[in-house]
Amino acid sequence: MTTARAALIGDTAITILAERGMRGLTHRAVDESADLPSGSTSNLARTRAALLELTLARLAELEEAQFATLIHRAAPPGPDLLAGLADVMAESMHEAITVDRNRTIARYELALEATRRPELRKVYDESGRRFRDPAIALLTAAGSSDPVRHGRQVVAFAEGMLFDAVVGAGTTPSLDDLKAAFAEFLSGILSH
Repeated sequence: MTTARAALIGDTAITILAERGMRGLTHRAVDESADLPSGSTSNLARTRAALLELTLARLAELEEAQFATLIHRAAPPGPDLLAGLADVMAESMHEAITVDRNRTIARYELALEATRRPELRKVYDESGRRFRDPAIALLTAAGSSDPVRHGRQVVAFAEGMLFDAVVGAGTTPSLDDLKAAFAEFLSGILSH
């Protein structure tokens, strides 16, 4: 986001997506919820596609900043890297399930919409790459024999757990449960 107004519109759109779903996200709804003058959202994002792209860009920006903060807390390469990675992934997942639940739900709304809108799919895929690439780098540092494949597997594992906890039939796992799950998963893929 380049301006405070764009950030406000993006943040408001994320909240609306989580609370009302894709049908509830309109330019007018954003203006009203953000207490902006009528037409403010349309002035920044003229079309629905532009509003969706702005929302996805803001969501990716927020998630990327959170992920970057957690990545820096991972242990340096060495014997403690595996435990550090498991802790970081578990903490990130726990925040996505609890504190940032609205962001997670909004991301699912946008993911489904991206299956029907090729222009949004391109933006969605690019934002996903910004998370897969650091996962690949971390798995390389951890000694993975196939960091690209393992990176995809870690992302798929995390996405499955997240989906189950937020919109599936699962329960909300504790931080300790998540740490154990990630430690077991990482230990399994890195032992080959």
